[in-house]
Amino acid sequence: MKRPLPDNKSPINDKLRSLPAVDAILREPGVAGMMAQVPRRLLVEMAREALEVIRERISSEPDRYPDRQDIVAEAVELIRQKVVEKGERSLKPVINATGVVLHTNLGRARLSESARYAVMEAAGSYTNLELDLSSGTRGSRYQHVVKLLTMITGAEDGLVVNNNAAAVLVALSTLAKGREVIVSRGQLVEIGGSFRVPEVMQQSGAQLIEVGTTNKTYLRDYEQAVTEHTALLLKVHTSNYRIIGFTHETSIDELVALGERRGLPVMEDLGSGLLLNLQPWGLPEEPLVRDSVSAGADVVVFSGDKLLGGPQAGIIVGRREYIEPMKKNPLLRALRIDKLTLAALEATLREYLDPQQALENIPTLRMLTLPPEELRQRAETIGSHIRQGIEGVDDKLEIAVVPESSPVGGGAMPAREIPTFVVAIRHAAIPAMELAETLRRQNPPVLARVKEERLMLDPRTVSLEEIPRLVAALRRSMDKPN
Repeated sequence: MKRPLPDNKSPINDKLRSLPAVDAILREPGVAGMMAQVPRRLLVEMAREALEVIRERISSEPDRYPDRQDIVAEAVELIRQKVVEKGERSLKPVINATGVVLHTNLGRARLSESARYAVMEAAGSYTNLELDLSSGTRGSRYQHVVKLLTMITGAEDGLVVNNNAAAVLVALSTLAKGREVIVSRGQLVEIGGSFRVPEVMQQSGAQLIEVGTTNKTYLRDYEQAVTEHTALLLKVHTSNYRIIGFTHETSIDELVALGERRGLPVMEDLGSGLLLNLQPWGLPEEPLVRDSVSAGADVVVFSGDKLLGGPQAGIIVGRREYIEPMKKNPLLRALRIDKLTLAALEATLREYLDPQQALENIPTLRMLTLPPEELRQRAETIGSHIRQGIEGVDDKLEIAVVPESSPVGGGAMPAREIPTFVVAIRHAAIPAMELAETLRRQNPPVLARVKEERLMLDPRTVSLEEIPRLVAALRRSMDKPN
């Protein structure tokens, strides 16, 4: 059965026919004044998009615009909003109220004050990036952090590339290209963004030799796989998952002993890069870089922007005889870090020269080790500010401070969430998911969790300076018609 044709004399069609032309919209004072800042072709495109939005609104809400001038005013406002959106930076600061300290989608580690200052200073100046100031000759960009890395980890040498996958790539390309690398089947993980360890290994030119089973790999599995073509024994710390129950994993000490017997180097990919033991603060056990070096691992690779608390970087430490050839690998040119990353990393590593100073000054460590009572007090402070700052909606608003837990994030410490306190918010007129979505659109955007129909604000990842802006964003998100 054919659908009846629309009535050309209907109110909807009358309004659709009354839509102004694009040129007429461009002549409106509110739009014409934008010509100095926005190219005409972009304004034309925005005007067309605005009129299409209005056309759809008329079709679904015929009474929305009483007269033609209302349509024009709406089109001008839509164009103005689009101009503002296009003028904003795409990469912008956000308030992280999720409690996830190393939130990959939010840039992982928050830099310390000293690292931020070092970046600002390096960005606004020429630097001695590759200049030896004592001799006036060309130097190495890695000289600025290698000494710090060796002091902190106990390794003989070090190198830094742009992320940990790159560190694995350059290490394997240098030490095992065209030869075999033995690794446990249970350690062939997939990391963020669908990057898989086997694929990174393949790109390096190394031949992957899997041993053991998903849940159990013994030393004998590695030993039986060694051939004349073996170049390296590899251990991968499965940062982003755990197998629990009926399991067995070969230790780094056992692999080092095997490597010494068979004349093979041992490499360990630690991923999260923890430099200080955080177990005294109730956090789960995580391997320390220094422990792997002390155990005799010849090469250790890890991230700079996870538990280390610095900028995105792939850090390689170990014995000089294996690190030195990596510095001559042609891949290094493509994978090297710039002066801003070096500045942030150097400043972060300097904090570790005094462990207590690192715990106080590096945001990642400070947030992870916040005492429960301080988290509860912060949650109470945020709740109090919300009650005082949002007038006229208290009768619709339920605010409570409740115990909760959250993951560390970034693939670190996946087996356990850490306890916290959150501000749990329920609004009688606004669903929690809708409120969370509206908060993401604020300036600054606010990221929160939703659980059991309540918005959860975790103070662990909210600085004291951010609380007024968080409350203002929440107030704007609730300022809507009933």
